[in-house]
Amino acid sequence: MIFKRRIHDEIREWKELDDGRTALLIEGARRVGKTTAAIEFAKAEYKSYIIVDFSEVGDDVLKIFNDLSSNLDLFFQRLQLAYNTRLYERNSVIIFDEVQMFPKARQMIKPLVKDHRYDYIETGYLVSLRKNIAKIRIPSEEHPIEMHPMDFEEWLWARDNKAGFEMLKELLESKTPLGLHTHKALMEEFKTYMVVGGMPQAVERFIETNDIMSAERVKDDILKLYDSDVMKLPEKARDRAESLFHSIPTNLSSQKKTFSPGRIMKGARSKSFTWAIDWFIKAKIVNPCYLCNDPDVAVAMTRDASRLKLYLLDTGLLITLAFGKNKKMLEEAYKNLIAGRLSINEGMFFENVVAQQLVAKNSDLYFHEFRDGDSQLYEIDFILPGSKGIMPVEVKSSVSSKHRSLDLFMDKYGSRIEQAYVIHTKDLREDDGILYIPVYMAGLLR
Repeated sequence: MIFKRRIHDEIREWKELDDGRTALLIEGARRVGKTTAAIEFAKAEYKSYIIVDFSEVGDDVLKIFNDLSSNLDLFFQRLQLAYNTRLYERNSVIIFDEVQMFPKARQMIKPLVKDHRYDYIETGYLVSLRKNIAKIRIPSEEHPIEMHPMDFEEWLWARDNKAGFEMLKELLESKTPLGLHTHKALMEEFKTYMVVGGMPQAVERFIETNDIMSAERVKDDILKLYDSDVMKLPEKARDRAESLFHSIPTNLSSQKKTFSPGRIMKGARSKSFTWAIDWFIKAKIVNPCYLCNDPDVAVAMTRDASRLKLYLLDTGLLITLAFGKNKKMLEEAYKNLIAGRLSINEGMFFENVVAQQLVAKNSDLYFHEFRDGDSQLYEIDFILPGSKGIMPVEVKSSVSSKHRSLDLFMDKYGSRIEQAYVIHTKDLREDDGILYIPVYMAGLLR
């Protein structure tokens, strides 16, 4: 099953604007659809293509790369013979799949692009990890883009709802409520999306079977795949990385969701987890949300990298990770959730799915902490830069009318604010300068 993905537009823009002057590098976590996206684009936009999968390539092909990299005429001849595919000048693309497994191919990008006969697309996972780049010179002729799990807009496309998100854009721009019936239908659809998640294989299984627990098995396999990657780490780093991964639900379910090593290992310090955190960020398995000390449009300038929240890349995976092996309880919870008998008032899932929608639209994540004349510490869930100021965002999974943190923040930084938002489960409304938007509109915030 082939899904429409937004990244196709980004790839097309690269092809049109760069015209072979760079190679496209598609980065992303495992199983988000990088290879499929590259192949589908190649089929649609070129007369022919070759995909070199370095995760399973044979010695005969590796010999072509090792022996003929300085003789491109012979290199292309042998590659065409090996794959029984003819390449056409300026109308063919060569895909280097899982390029991190053979860094020498990435180093060849500079002369290949200079040669300009064909286009090149690389797909990779952990491509910036030190061991994957230690022995090569990183080519400057790369145009990197990131691929994420399917967001709610892509979910609607997969469900054959092509007009739904365009309607939401218009209603948000005009600040028009959807009405009870439409809002209820979209909330039910979003709940289904939230529990299935946006990993393409899980979405495909759900669409084929209409069975959430069938999709659950796919998600469980993906988490095991991530676990197996952790098990390949050096022994000293492995235990901390494994503990960190399985503690993500614990950290997000606490009142203060900021990463705390003490919740993982008694007496542990943040410094001892620095390497593990960096590995998960490079693997795109987590979406980091950093503290900004002085919220303004140039929000990255006051980033505090030592204070961060770690959201899982996909909320469907987070739910699976949180419930662990208790599948009977999970199945019952899913049924009640989709049927509307169980409110999605678990803050960690609600906040994670908002983070997921923002990251899918290429937003960096920042939050802010502040005190207001007393000893209590207040937090704004997300700070987004706007065109005229900042946009503070509070996420409410239950009662949305009480938001003391946002009220105090608006009093303190009112002159800097373009628009304040509360994301909740109710319909769209505006009140006292705050725009309350339903959670399925979170991906429309830029």
